[in-house]
Amino acid sequence: MDVGQTVENGVSKVLMWGIDNNNVRVLVVDDIFQPYLYVLPDGGVDLGALAKSLGDLSIKEAPILGVEVVKRKLFGKSLDFLKVVFRNFDYTSKYVRAFKKCSGVKDCFEADIRHYMRYLADKRIRPCSWYCAEVQKVDTGKNVKYAVYRPLTDLNPVERLDLPNLRVMAFDIEIYSPSGALNPDKDPVIIISTATPSEKKQFVAEDSEDRGAIEGFLKYVTDFDPDVIVGFDSNFFDFPFLIGRTKRLRVGFPLGRDGSEPHPSVYGHISVAGRAHLDLYDMSETVVEIKVKTLKNIADYLGVMSKDSRVVIDYAQIPKYWTDRNLREQLLRYAAQEVESIRGVAEKLLPTAISMSQVSGMPLDQVMRAGVGFRVENMLITEAHQVGEIVPNKAEYGEGTYTGGYVLKPVSGIHDNIAVFDFASMYPNLMIKYNISPDTYVPPDESVSKDEVNVAPEVGHRFRKSPPGFYKKIIEGLIEERRKIQRSMEKLKPQTLQYIMMNERQKSIKTMTNAVYGYCGWLGAKWYLKPVAEGTSAWGREVIKETIKLTKQYGLEVIYADTDSVFVTNTDRVDDFSREVTQRLGLEIKPEKVYKRIFFTEAKKKYAGLLENGELDIVGFEVVRGDWPEIARTVQEEVLGIILREGDLGKAVEFVNETINRLREGAVSVEELVIWETITKPLDKYKVKAPHVVAAKKLIEAGGRLEVGSKIGYVIIKGEGSISDRAVPYSLADFSKVDVNYYIDRQIVSAALRVLEYFGVKESQFTAKPSRQLKLH
Repeated sequence: MDVGQTVENGVSKVLMWGIDNNNVRVLVVDDIFQPYLYVLPDGGVDLGALAKSLGDLSIKEAPILGVEVVKRKLFGKSLDFLKVVFRNFDYTSKYVRAFKKCSGVKDCFEADIRHYMRYLADKRIRPCSWYCAEVQKVDTGKNVKYAVYRPLTDLNPVERLDLPNLRVMAFDIEIYSPSGALNPDKDPVIIISTATPSEKKQFVAEDSEDRGAIEGFLKYVTDFDPDVIVGFDSNFFDFPFLIGRTKRLRVGFPLGRDGSEPHPSVYGHISVAGRAHLDLYDMSETVVEIKVKTLKNIADYLGVMSKDSRVVIDYAQIPKYWTDRNLREQLLRYAAQEVESIRGVAEKLLPTAISMSQVSGMPLDQVMRAGVGFRVENMLITEAHQVGEIVPNKAEYGEGTYTGGYVLKPVSGIHDNIAVFDFASMYPNLMIKYNISPDTYVPPDESVSKDEVNVAPEVGHRFRKSPPGFYKKIIEGLIEERRKIQRSMEKLKPQTLQYIMMNERQKSIKTMTNAVYGYCGWLGAKWYLKPVAEGTSAWGREVIKETIKLTKQYGLEVIYADTDSVFVTNTDRVDDFSREVTQRLGLEIKPEKVYKRIFFTEAKKKYAGLLENGELDIVGFEVVRGDWPEIARTVQEEVLGIILREGDLGKAVEFVNETINRLREGAVSVEELVIWETITKPLDKYKVKAPHVVAAKKLIEAGGRLEVGSKIGYVIIKGEGSISDRAVPYSLADFSKVDVNYYIDRQIVSAALRVLEYFGVKESQFTAKPSRQLKLH
């Protein structure tokens, strides 16, 4: 369930927290596995002499245990390396610095792989999976709720799909901050809400005294002893605030199973030893249908809690609801619904996170926080060890741009009955077909027979036809594993846990398979090689162009094409066309969806379609972007819906005018006007004075805290200066001063015209006039 590392008396240890077959919580401590790194010698160096020189650099506190010459491959080329094994992983960087100064050393490799991740990769241990090992029980002399063991054998995988009885606890906090600045040094935690499958509890402060509430929460966590702790934005809000608050109050915060405190770890997530902490905001990327990732939206979409049934309290109103005793009960209900939503969403999404952890090999608390590239890379590191490949060092590669997939300019306007043909995993299959991989790439200055290589169209990059490349073997293995799972699923009932877990597993494998191509073009990748990404996309463009040519033979008109999809009219011959393309090009293509009606602007990657089931499928419009306020997104989505479902232009214009009137009359919620954007880098690194940056600085000046990755919500108020100057954090804003005209002209009308101007609608047709003073609620 969780993995970590420590050093005791100079000995490196791997800590594996889990649950055994009898539902007992266990800690398996491996102190035999030793840290190591690889040294690449200069050509012509006496390897024996160099090995002795490296051994002479042994540090007393972390002695070198052995240096041996090993054969390994680097980008497919077999080379001699020196494998240096030592005792204490804390000294890895010191050894690297010392080795690089040693005569005859060209470079060091795999020194940046964390000890416990190397252990998992070398031993092929997948988190959230069952293993069997012979062990020795360890008496810790401490009164703990888990059994401690030392493994006497390797952990051997057990083919089981069932899950143990996981103890899952959701939590959420509310802060009393009259200034809205959220400062743990002065703002108390007034409510801590928890929810498990069997009970909900709330720990409530005594007015502004929150010590008792926090201590009550700590005791509850210790007693309940959760395996998984879930929150929403808990990596950047709940946990950092609680950590800061407990320091201010000088209250210990021992949430870990070993009594340690939560702490920031890799990828910016908050780690709780022995427990998997999951931030559902990180997991919300899997709910692709939800464009604006709020807890309210996700809970509503997943059927956990409808928007209409919730108590709605804006963040800025919390102080009022807390200080007014008549309103406090409503605040408590609001907090209870928040944590119940978190628990319900976790129940829906936890199988996805578990499956992704199994496939990628990353621990459960890290896998959804890490980017897709890191998930793929971790999987590749595991596979590299098995085939004798050295993990390359990350390097500065400079310019990494290249021509991507082929996109055909759309035939603008409205079209009826459009079929979308989609190539199944086009890029992975191209990488298999043409053996595209970093280790099969042939540089321009290397002489090779034309018969030995596949040559990418347009760009001319060459890749050896044999032996199978690193990427090809991995992708083929993933595809075969997915097929085996799908065959097994046919024997199971869809309602069973085994079926659900298998389905999540095969979806995770598909995601990882398709992500390999994106990884190979990622500048942060250890295995980055531009010709690999450039060659794959060139073959992809060729496939789409050939597909477009074949459509004419079947009387189909192509109205749009994008990367691996082709949109065509005349849906009568789709089956014949699919068979022809699959046979001719050697890649499977099939009709992915059919639109009853679809609207294209003249822009690429921007369209909206009405599916056969009546749902809207919107791509590229502002409605799918989080940096537009809800009121603008709602207007645009409704306008698209009216146009596609009813074709009533007048009704669409009328809806926009009604929304303008609502805003002028104050009949909108504060929530509808807030614009959310993410702080992607330190504020002093922004060169442009953007509204969200100005708002973030104002929040900090008021005593608030923001970190890279935090979201800032702001509104635009009336006054002098640019829009950026008038951006105010919504928690500090006086909503009677909101610039209504800005929201009408730059948000509502602008969003509507992105659709309606194509049909000849002018800005002057939005003529709603104010009927009374603005009074937002």
